[in-house]
Amino acid sequence: MVVDSSAIVAILRGEADAPLYGRVLATANEVRMSTVTDYELRIVLGRYGPALVERYNILVDEIGIVMVDFDQTESLKSHEAYRLFGKGNHPAGLNMGDCVAYALAKRLDAPLLFKGNDFARTDVRRAL
Repeated sequence: MVVDSSAIVAILRGEADAPLYGRVLATANEVRMSTVTDYELRIVLGRYGPALVERYNILVDEIGIVMVDFDQTESLKSHEAYRLFGKGNHPAGLNMGDCVAYALAKRLDAPLLFKGNDFARTDVRRAL
């Protein structure tokens, strides 16, 4: 399974559906995340203070999230995702970070754990 930043933010911010996302993460055989998504999360969570970033670090360790390096192949696949589903190109309106998570899930033929309706308008397999 690949996890998008939206699911992690929901968990760490204690949103109403956080327990659902937490259960899916906790019961997955393997969870992968792009290093770009990791970086994005550190920026977003840092806006709420260092304690949330530390909780994220703990979550990564507890779940055993495997970080996947963002290389030229990932860049090309992410760019293709933007061409197909990006803002201004498609009703899904994926942003840069979304395209990175989408491309990784497609490359690995893995379901994507996400929150929201944007990915639902694409052809990615859903984890939930």
